[in-house]
Amino acid sequence: MADAKEPKGKTDAAAADAPAAAAGTGAQPRALSIRLAPVGNSDQPVVANYSAVDLAPGMAFIDFGFLEPSVLAALPRMAKLGGKLPERLNGKLAVRVAIGYDGLANLQQQLARVLGDLAKAAKNRKDA
Repeated sequence: MADAKEPKGKTDAAAADAPAAAAGTGAQPRALSIRLAPVGNSDQPVVANYSAVDLAPGMAFIDFGFLEPSVLAALPRMAKLGGKLPERLNGKLAVRVAIGYDGLANLQQQLARVLGDLAKAAKNRKDA
């Protein structure tokens, strides 16, 4: 059942670590396929347009939140007109993720790879 909901382009965390793990052993890197079974509504996407990272000993806390798009769109207009900008914006915390430093480093590698692929695709569209 999890197979049908797996998004295209999803990268496995373990697959990203495989080359580093194999480098010390002299073995060929192998990708490890991992399937995560949903619990409750955990397979439902969460919409977020804001994120923040806080560090604690041994862990990082990543907060994903949602700020009203109309408020975000009004901010540049207010600034341009010389209006007073709010001191704080109130949003809704969508989800908080606690992750170890090793997982955070793996996430950074995956995000860098995805962003690089997106940049290449955008450049290819521009050149075409």
